[in-house]
Amino acid sequence: MTWYVLQHKPAQGDRALHNLQNQEVPCFYPKIEVEKVRAGKRVKKLEPLFPGYIFINLEQTDPVWAKLRSTLGVLRVVSFAGKPAAIDDAVIQQIKASMEKVAAQGGIKKGQKVELEDGPFKGINAIFQAYDGEERAIVLITFMQKQQTVKVPISTLKP
Repeated sequence: MTWYVLQHKPAQGDRALHNLQNQEVPCFYPKIEVEKVRAGKRVKKLEPLFPGYIFINLEQTDPVWAKLRSTLGVLRVVSFAGKPAAIDDAVIQQIKASMEKVAAQGGIKKGQKVELEDGPFKGINAIFQAYDGEERAIVLITFMQKQQTVKVPISTLKP
């Protein structure tokens, strides 16, 4: 069987997935947990890795192809020159492996030792304290024989 891509209607990815699974179509709808700041608070939310798209695993001769376009939530089959765009199985396996790796890592935790890779504190070891919005982090560094709290861009931290 080969993997193909379906485009789903806006905000109907879960609906399309549910209806495809009811038709016993093997699907892959990768989601990742992201942290967003809402009303000044950091909230974790599952979001699609590829917004607007669902991967399906079918044979070209499968009779389900005729029903795909009329499935609730599905907009169209992604195709080029009138032929559905096939995706190599190795690509899907790589996406799955990467998602497992990211899930296992789980981000930087409070108390974890990090190194600052850029900016005025480049090369200094620090202890992660908390996130400060979406772009910055609060870390604890030892500077002039005192522990100081410093706000730095998240991109400068190396676990």
